[in-house]
Amino acid sequence: MVLSTGINRIRTAVFISGTGSNLKSLIKFSKSNKSPISIELIVSNNAKAKGLNYAKIYKIKKKVLNFKNKNLSENKFISYLKINNIEMICLAGFMEILSKNFIKKFKGKILNIHPSLLPRYKGLNTHERALKNKEKYSGCTVHFVNSKLDSGKIILQKKVKISKNETKNSLAKKILIQEHKLYQKAIIKVFNL
Repeated sequence: MVLSTGINRIRTAVFISGTGSNLKSLIKFSKSNKSPISIELIVSNNAKAKGLNYAKIYKIKKKVLNFKNKNLSENKFISYLKINNIEMICLAGFMEILSKNFIKKFKGKILNIHPSLLPRYKGLNTHERALKNKEKYSGCTVHFVNSKLDSGKIILQKKVKISKNETKNSLAKKILIQEHKLYQKAIIKVFNL
């Protein structure tokens, strides 16, 4: 699928929980000619997420989801996504686990970026765990989301060398730079398959 005119872009929602640096990168990417997506909605499980400010800056709809009653809120939310014609979801630092039902409704249409070379270091604290195990490399992975945590089919990965005096913060910064590039490449790859 070659998209150069901005017509027929994939209507996308980005789910965040925090600062939204990957979100910002995806918004900028979505405005370029080579992007197959248009970001129509920013979703967060955290009303105080700094990333929600990008909704105002870039004039994108936003929605805060309450996960206290997960089934009820997810079912309502699935309807909301359908009404807004959302065709794809990009998870970008979203710290909630989506239900099997939700994933089934969007099967093959949810992508996630994870700060490790999956299948190594699924879940949280990836940088600390990589350093503790004296890994020579870490990195990031973009994958399809399935019902098992960080276990969906891998789309792309990027290796990052771990330096001698690396800290979890310096490693996180190095990997984040690569995440921004990798997410864009992975989205292009998905739509050129």
